[in-house]
Amino acid sequence: MRITMIGSGYVGLVSGTCFAEFGHEVTCVDKDESKIQSLSKGIIPIYEPGLETLIRKNVDNNRLKFTTDIKTAIGTADVIYIAVGTPSRRGDGHADLSYVYEVAEEIGRSLKKHAVIATKSTVPVGTGQKIMTCLNKINPLLETDVVSNPEFLREGSAIEDFMNPDRVIIGASSERAKEIMKELYRPLISREVPVLFTNLETAELIKYASNAFLATKIAFINEIADLCEKCNADIQSVSKGMGMDKRIGEKFLHAGPGYGGSCFPKDTLALTATAKEFLSSVSIVEAVVQSNNQRKQSMAHRIIKAMQEDINQKTIAILGVTFKPNTDDMRESPSLDIIPVLQSKGAKINIFDPQGQKEGINLLPGVKWCQDPYAAMQNADSAVIITEWPEFSALNLARMKESLKHPLIIDLRNIYQPEEMEKAGFTYYSIGRTSVRPIIPSIIKAA
Repeated sequence: MRITMIGSGYVGLVSGTCFAEFGHEVTCVDKDESKIQSLSKGIIPIYEPGLETLIRKNVDNNRLKFTTDIKTAIGTADVIYIAVGTPSRRGDGHADLSYVYEVAEEIGRSLKKHAVIATKSTVPVGTGQKIMTCLNKINPLLETDVVSNPEFLREGSAIEDFMNPDRVIIGASSERAKEIMKELYRPLISREVPVLFTNLETAELIKYASNAFLATKIAFINEIADLCEKCNADIQSVSKGMGMDKRIGEKFLHAGPGYGGSCFPKDTLALTATAKEFLSSVSIVEAVVQSNNQRKQSMAHRIIKAMQEDINQKTIAILGVTFKPNTDDMRESPSLDIIPVLQSKGAKINIFDPQGQKEGINLLPGVKWCQDPYAAMQNADSAVIITEWPEFSALNLARMKESLKHPLIIDLRNIYQPEEMEKAGFTYYSIGRTSVRPIIPSIIKAA
């Protein structure tokens, strides 16, 4: 099938490339000429493991191409995906749909034959119906189907998520649209990947409800971690015990400095805004947003307290600033809340992040970027782990201690074990754990 992916950002680029890997002919469109030129040369504007190799493979096999010519790309497509950004609208938290409707209008003007118009962008309930209204207004004779096909890609493992998803959600109102989407996803359907067909509104809400629920798990376990610190409990054991219940599951129960990224912050805000429009209460989600905002702010004060309330002219080594490992994405990262507070108190900041400098250099002024973690820790008064990059768990403890002016580690991701760090001579602070972990009984499985 011929697919046009309008929007060559994270979602559009990954989705388009993976559809090409399925064997479809894919054209990725973007207004940014420099981005398209770079992509055509095999230069990838984002960091996502495995993506560069997959793009080059499918470009070489003539299944994937890039263009700024939206009219031509639309005219030849069987399925046209809208994969542009829907950031939070300043002031009210609503998703800004201006880019979505701009694309819809262009489709209405340029499309001359039947095609399925599918939203990959995360859009509020009712957007699909408004896109249909827009198309009908511009070209009443145009025969199209509008479907919702939300993405569930985790940055850092997006290719695996697309190729081996838990489920595919498709909101469609006609049998013709359903059949076209079945053909599009035939490689997954043949492997019996669950595909759920719903109406437009349900598919749109599934995306928001999913992200809000995962954000709720994170905010919940962070508050339980605070309680653990006050009652001599261990958050990692609490999380493990909870996760063993299949009704709960173990994922997203890792205490830390709060969630960030391109999805959870904006999608929880958009869901609360949508609920208000429909005069419906989502007080739990509202509480999650508030809890997470407070969480990120409180992390800076946790660091200051660990440093005896005096950080003026002290050097702090920050390990990791992206919102999660295996990405260069800085959007809504806890580091953007934590570091400015430390700077306002007079701290000097050294940073190492394997991928964060490209975006972070403009977001975090007045810091020193270092080439490796040991350089960041050299003569620093403390080291703070904000992002759990895998390489941080394999650092040489003796070299860390030798590099630091004072052997003080504040681990906001619980990478290390307290007894290990104390044995190595560090003053060690972590999240939701006592200074030395209690003995945890082994799990005895029934014979």
